[in-house]
Amino acid sequence: MQTQNVEQLFQDVLDELYQKYLPSKHPFFSRLALFPPEKLRSPDLLGEIYLRYQAACHATRAMVYFVPYLDSPALRVRKLRIISDDDSLQGGDTHHYQLSRAFANMGAKFSIQDEEFGSLDELQKLLDPTTANFVSLVQKIYPQSLGPWCVIEMFAHDWMQALMNALAYSFPVIKQEPYFAECFEQGVEERHAQEAQELTSLILHNYPKLLTPTIAGAKMMATELDKFWSGLENLLQEHQ
Repeated sequence: MQTQNVEQLFQDVLDELYQKYLPSKHPFFSRLALFPPEKLRSPDLLGEIYLRYQAACHATRAMVYFVPYLDSPALRVRKLRIISDDDSLQGGDTHHYQLSRAFANMGAKFSIQDEEFGSLDELQKLLDPTTANFVSLVQKIYPQSLGPWCVIEMFAHDWMQALMNALAYSFPVIKQEPYFAECFEQGVEERHAQEAQELTSLILHNYPKLLTPTIAGAKMMATELDKFWSGLENLLQEHQ
């Protein structure tokens, strides 16, 4: 395999995954938008949606510390900037706290508190099987290649926008919550997506043999993320 083709081959795979698994196309989001407001305002249902979504996000935030191959000083700095966007306490906020506050403002009843989102092994014990499988996969494959990280960053802006728009039918003020408003205003997830793809292309250019595991990891992450949305769709069906 010629080195000069490796980056394009991986980009072609990402493009295919984007078209096939774009989160906003998943029926969960349309079902959420059409869900009867009086039922969606159930503290227990909101709390369960929050638990699953926060758990999935927590897993990817925790495991980004372990993505491989970004070992040189310059690459560590670029990786750290992405981590800082998620976990920096500038202004006293992080994405985790912003999300929990947004759901608290909607009236969600929390079964676990912020600081209990720690060990992924322990967290899985508190989750439904679909979400637990997602967390387990993230824990396993994030350290193996940059493919899973690329997929999550590629899709994050889309699913956040889809989630916000769907919730806005029942909770119009959700669009003002910092979790959504600040992210979109600053283009955080779009910037992360571009940076993740640039870093992965750089690594693949230098180490073409990593293409196969990187593609495999990307495909696994895309399919498991799609199953995660299906789990949330099933949750809504159970409460319809």
